[in-house]
Amino acid sequence: MDVSAYGRRLLGDSGTRSLMDDLGAIAAAGGAIMNLGGGSPSLIPAAEATFRRHMESLLRREGAFERAIGLYGGPEGDRDFANALAALFRREVGWKVTARNIALTNGSQSAFLPLFNLLAGPMDDGRPARRILLPLSPEYIGYADLGFTPGLFTARRSTIHELDDKLFKYGVDFDGLDAVEDIGAICVSRPTNPTGNVITDEEVERLGAIARARGVPLILDTAYGAPFPGIVFGESTPVWDEHTVVCMSLSKLGLPGFRTGIVIANEELIEALAAATAIYCLSPGRLGPALGTKLIENGALLPLARDVIRPHYAERAARAVERLRAGLNDYPIRIHKPEGAFFLWLWMPGLPITNAALYERLKQRDVIVVSGHYFFPGREDDDWPHKRECIRISYADDWERTERGLDIIAEEVRRAYDGAIGRRTA
Repeated sequence: MDVSAYGRRLLGDSGTRSLMDDLGAIAAAGGAIMNLGGGSPSLIPAAEATFRRHMESLLRREGAFERAIGLYGGPEGDRDFANALAALFRREVGWKVTARNIALTNGSQSAFLPLFNLLAGPMDDGRPARRILLPLSPEYIGYADLGFTPGLFTARRSTIHELDDKLFKYGVDFDGLDAVEDIGAICVSRPTNPTGNVITDEEVERLGAIARARGVPLILDTAYGAPFPGIVFGESTPVWDEHTVVCMSLSKLGLPGFRTGIVIANEELIEALAAATAIYCLSPGRLGPALGTKLIENGALLPLARDVIRPHYAERAARAVERLRAGLNDYPIRIHKPEGAFFLWLWMPGLPITNAALYERLKQRDVIVVSGHYFFPGREDDDWPHKRECIRISYADDWERTERGLDIIAEEVRRAYDGAIGRRTA
């Protein structure tokens, strides 16, 4: 097939495509594969019962289900849901927003495509092409291939702070950050996917100040964060103002099948996103927003996040860290301090094989992780050894399978280190 330059990029080695291919194989295998790689949330019984109850209520309301599945909405998304969200944000976190500050998309991934390409890329007035600045690296795998033109991202290496108990934490390196040229926006995920890092309120404030000084927006990807789904294990103040874009989702609540993304921004940018949605997909789906509206109106959404979802993942994180740490106690590994989301980021300094090779070894044993080299958009040509020494591990799947997978990961990491020094792995 003779394809364009953009087509060749789409068909190339994509971390997102690799990840989703693995998720498809896992679904087809019906539980035979240990899924410690993908971003699917846990199937939490209490959350599923809440969703079922509110969906049944929606079905009983005359005409509500039929309207949700049988009618197009506007390109900005369902206004009942937008109004309910705006009222929730005003009441619970003090954001001065209305429905005019909210656009819906078919999943948050579908929001970043127009967002990034609206704000960065070639300019039509002769100015240099603008880029999206990622102040942390590693960063979300899904950003990497969203630019219509190459070179849409530039990223900074994170600082690394080694902690006790084989933990470490990334931070934003602010030295010279405000001098990076030709920037159309600054973007950071909070909690960070893949690492579970939550940048501090001070770091958010400093990034916002840099963005305002440059006249560009700060984009906060809070797909796992506050106020919902709230998978944050410490302090994390929800932030929004006219210079900030907040991207959210219903997926990590436990509703990824609905593909409902939420963007909160100033009215001008919301109108631009609606125009893009009209062109790309006519209008967002309406069934997810219909259920979301019910959850908000009945007061179920935030208690679900606070009392069910967050504790579930906090417990999983602690257990997963202990199990992995026990299996690798005598080896020079470090785990990023789990502060949110549902991933462990395992750093293996001096690993004698690449993380891509480790991924293949684990796959042969029916354990799926994600090789860390995919999580460095904007630094593809960087020879930083750290890129080849990390993997992302999810602890959201069935816990017994997750335990077996963690043990196999520890075995294969020990094998890799021991093979380099001639030591026999137990």
